[in-house]
Amino acid sequence: MGRRDARWTAALVAGAMAAGLGGCAVRFSKRSPWDMQEIQALSEQLEQYRNLAQLKADEADQLRAAKAALEKRLSSEIKSKDVTVGFDERGLVVRVLDRVLFDSGKAKLRREAFPVLDKVARVLNQDDIKGQPIGVEGHTDNQPIKVSGWKNNHQLSLARAKSVVDYLVNERGLEHTRITPIGHGDTRPIASNDTPEGRRLNRRVEIVVLPRGTKPEVSTDESASESTVYTK
Repeated sequence: MGRRDARWTAALVAGAMAAGLGGCAVRFSKRSPWDMQEIQALSEQLEQYRNLAQLKADEADQLRAAKAALEKRLSSEIKSKDVTVGFDERGLVVRVLDRVLFDSGKAKLRREAFPVLDKVARVLNQDDIKGQPIGVEGHTDNQPIKVSGWKNNHQLSLARAKSVVDYLVNERGLEHTRITPIGHGDTRPIASNDTPEGRRLNRRVEIVVLPRGTKPEVSTDESASESTVYTK
């Protein structure tokens, strides 16, 4: 990123902090739940800016445009809280709850999953980000597998990731050389596994658009590492 782009990003972050935090400072004393939501939303937005600042300026612009396109196409799924789109230290992340994609304990895609993955594929196939590497990560909750036949949660999470990759490659034309399935099992929760709601959020697939020149972080779990490189 050049100096001008770095200054632009810094100014953007500073402006957001000044405008957002300045406006929230007075209202915070009232302890309104709505104010707390505003502060949380601002904090998440600033975190996205920090992550984007680490990328090259042109690549950051392309990922921002891709995020906007995904949010537009997936607006109904986002509204129902089945899908979220955002940035983290890996890149641009599309997070899809497992209930959208799979039946309980299964790795075969449900028919209802196809329209959602089609929307994602249309954006991933756009020229601006067509060269970006992609990781498809399967995640589960921490409940032991009892009757579904899988050896463990890592095996299930990898099988689910591979099902998504198979569909995107074989049915929607993504280059198999740019997309990698990864199984993380229950090792990377985003919520507490102590509650049904937390476990529901942890059962998910994440489609991660990575910066150019990087590779997905492949699971080192012994049961999931045998088939982490996609072959068509």
